[in-house]
Amino acid sequence: MFHSVIQVKPTQDFKVYVYFDDGKIKLFDMTPLLGKGVFKQISNLDAFTEKCAVLHHTLAWDVGGNFDEYNCIDIDPETIYSTGINVSDPLSANDDVA
Repeated sequence: MFHSVIQVKPTQDFKVYVYFDDGKIKLFDMTPLLGKGVFKQISNLDAFTEKCAVLHHTLAWDVGGNFDEYNCIDIDPETIYSTGINVSDPLSANDDVA
């Protein structure tokens, strides 16, 4: 089954709440990737939070600034779904989401 991302909420500690079309919410930690390869572009907290988006049904960072799915950094939704931590909706539990 292909899992589709419908919403993302970045945090101030380089994690992202990722909402899937089946109702699951995963918390995905980006800290192990930051500073490496293409991910250097989003190692700054402002870039990480401001460029975070849903592009082509997955978590992405709009590095080009024009929502072009070919000019972004993205994470395979299956990777997020299988390795992210199952969580409840963060908006109902805390307000530290960017």
